Amino acid sequence: MKRSLWMLALVVPLSAVAQGKDAKPAAPAAATARPEAGVNWEGQILRATGAGAPDLKASNPAQARLGAERAAKMDAFRNLLEQAKGVQISAGRTVGDAMGSEEIRGRVEGVVRGFKVVNKRYYSDSGVEMDVEVPLAALTSVLAPAPDTAIAVNTQGTKKYTGLVVDARGLGAKPVLSPRLLDGAGKPVYGADALSAEARKSAAVAAWFKSLPEAQKSALVGEKPLVVKAAQLQGSDLVLAEDALKLLTEANASFLAEGRVAIVTQ
Repeated sequence: MKRSLWMLALVVPLSAVAQGKDAKPAAPAAATARPEAGVNWEGQILRATGAGAPDLKASNPAQARLGAERAAKMDAFRNLLEQAKGVQISAGRTVGDAMGSEEIRGRVEGVVRGFKVVNKRYYSDSGVEMDVEVPLAALTSVLAPAPDTAIAVNTQGTKKYTGLVVDARGLGAKPVLSPRLLDGAGKPVYGADALSAEARKSAAVAAWFKSLPEAQKSALVGEKPLVVKAAQLQGSDLVLAEDALKLLTEANASFLAEGRVAIVTQ
């Protein structure tokens, strides 16, 4: 009898879900802002949301909600993976393209499956929504493994700067997962190959900003960042102006090995 009453109570709210995507969910117990899905290039995070309906075969509300959470996690994984596939690694190449390799596909799916749940919303029909995220550094680590020969970074002299801000405004640069900074001859002076083994665990190659002041105030680049001008865009690589290159190569640039780099596009 108890099971019958529980099933009857559950059928009515669930019918709205079954009617299609246009149906509105019941109000959550506590309203919370839903973060925008996709890439947060400033925060170096990939985000998605998953939703799950309660298990109609559950014997009680608690079991129904557990089933909803499991379904929400599966949905979050699928949505996050789709978001990841669309991330640009470099000009003309996405994570989805790289996943044509079975080895890379397995690595990317493993990273995505390890997502962090940052928020949950519980609905009156026992349905659940959850917001999840994965740091871009985790994707970088599987798509750009440690090289045999790293980009040399000058670590000599006094540490005058705490990070690097590259002013690429007006060049049409678009955010990518693995940007590179080049000298006039096309030689890389910074990129994924410059990151230290320790930095690869927690740092993306660069954060991307639409505002120069916001980039300069970012905790990523610290209190005294070196600001340099990019002179040219080559694909997704930025060629530094000659004076900017001189400043960067002559300074103690140990911050590069830590991934403390911000690029401004507008």
